[in-house]
Amino acid sequence: MTGLKAPSGSATAEHADVDGGPRRSGALAQLKDVGFWAEWAALAGLVVLVVVFQASNSTFLSSGNIEAMLTSSAILIVLGVGQTFVISTGGIDLSVASVMTFAAVVFGLVYKQNSNLILACIAALLAGLVFGAINGVLVARGKITDFIATLGTLSAASGVALIMSNGKPTTVINSTLLTLSSGGVGLFGWSFIIAAVIAVIADVVYFRTRFGTHVLATGGSAEAAGAAGVRTDRIKLGVYTIAGLLAGVAAILLVSRVGAAEPAANTAYLLNSVAAVVLGGVSLVGGRGSIFGPVVGGLLLTALTNGLTLLGVSQFYQPLSVGIVVVLAALFSRFQK
Repeated sequence: MTGLKAPSGSATAEHADVDGGPRRSGALAQLKDVGFWAEWAALAGLVVLVVVFQASNSTFLSSGNIEAMLTSSAILIVLGVGQTFVISTGGIDLSVASVMTFAAVVFGLVYKQNSNLILACIAALLAGLVFGAINGVLVARGKITDFIATLGTLSAASGVALIMSNGKPTTVINSTLLTLSSGGVGLFGWSFIIAAVIAVIADVVYFRTRFGTHVLATGGSAEAAGAAGVRTDRIKLGVYTIAGLLAGVAAILLVSRVGAAEPAANTAYLLNSVAAVVLGGVSLVGGRGSIFGPVVGGLLLTALTNGLTLLGVSQFYQPLSVGIVVVLAALFSRFQK
């Protein structure tokens, strides 16, 4: 009779299960889903870049170049993690690169005075934390738009750095600091290991603590989160402070890599930190995010610039390529679930 269906234990059902028909069709449907690729855009893009650049230049995947790329990506990963917390609340921190520069100058000047590496590191971390807290107070307590508040501190941090250093770089020569940028375990330099540890800690905070839950709730709907008892002003103060503290960490990594505290702000780190977050699938309107994604996004951007350099492409084209990648990632993010 046409109205009867085969029982679940029948040969027909078993045959369908053995063949994997429903499973296969489900997998194919997932692969055709734009949202699926949007979720994994950064990782898929990184794999494509590795294949293309290795095919174009066999030295791309050499041990020396892989180690160099991982070390180079450390600063961007640290800044991207801090930016992730801010953007997850629906905000943005335009001052991270300038705060990093300011913290680096503080590091250099403190080390120049007493040659105490630990004291210089603490000073750099405090410098970043203070500016991050200022951002948080301006946004959370002062009710100033995050764009304007951090744009102001961007200029302020850059200006203070130039005033304190008199516009001159401070050379920092320290064997331990040199080891931070040149030593490591296998292909993983100490700088990258530090960045990876920070990312793991951030992931635990982001997904396994009440603070992380409140961060996502604040980004999803500040009004609803506030009605549920979340102190959204404290959450915003916290995320900007975290971003500032991590900018201080990035400053230490930067000085160890360059060997000097440069007072000139590198705006590329600001743009790339936001780009890594966008590539990593973090929603720019808040409420949805990841730590793993921005880490992969930072690796992708580093691999992109490194591969173009190996191919002899002019540095003038590198910002263009980064911009195109970011716009494509932003378009893909519209389809994320």
